[in-house]
Amino acid sequence: MAKRLELIKEAVPNLVKAAVLLNPDNASTPQVLHELEATARSLNVRVEPIEVRRSSDFEHAFAQMADQRVSAVVVHEDTVLNSNVSAIAVHAAVKRLPSSGFPELVRAGGLISYGINFPDTDYRAAAFVDKILKGAPPGSLPIERSTKFNIIINLQTAKALGLALPSSLLARADEVIE
Repeated sequence: MAKRLELIKEAVPNLVKAAVLLNPDNASTPQVLHELEATARSLNVRVEPIEVRRSSDFEHAFAQMADQRVSAVVVHEDTVLNSNVSAIAVHAAVKRLPSSGFPELVRAGGLISYGINFPDTDYRAAAFVDKILKGAPPGSLPIERSTKFNIIINLQTAKALGLALPSSLLARADEVIE
């Protein structure tokens, strides 16, 4: 989430206030919000948590964003948010808010995503299965965290928002949707 905020700040350099769309019922929310606020301070950006528990909350959530005059929205991964990605993208487009989140958001019309490279994760999982099938006890295998992450940028959305993205940001993108 912190990297998502950094990327949206890079795309919108004059960003001073961003909404953070999250589900307060998600157990990871307090930790994510704590880390995001630390990053926001270092970027001189204020973050405004906007809570969504169910799909019927989106209209109110985006109205809150307008009332609080945020200039972008960072989206946390959660089952409620993931399953309503199209609604989030549409609301962000209507409110003309650049958004940063997970890959499905960008493919639905969001601006930037930063997240785990799932094909790499699948490859690593297959390597573990191979070791187990060759006799390695599962308990003896080390726990691994993802080490490969992807940046995806939607240039159609950038154009619709009137954003000229820095070439340094575009050069780091793993995928650019034109």
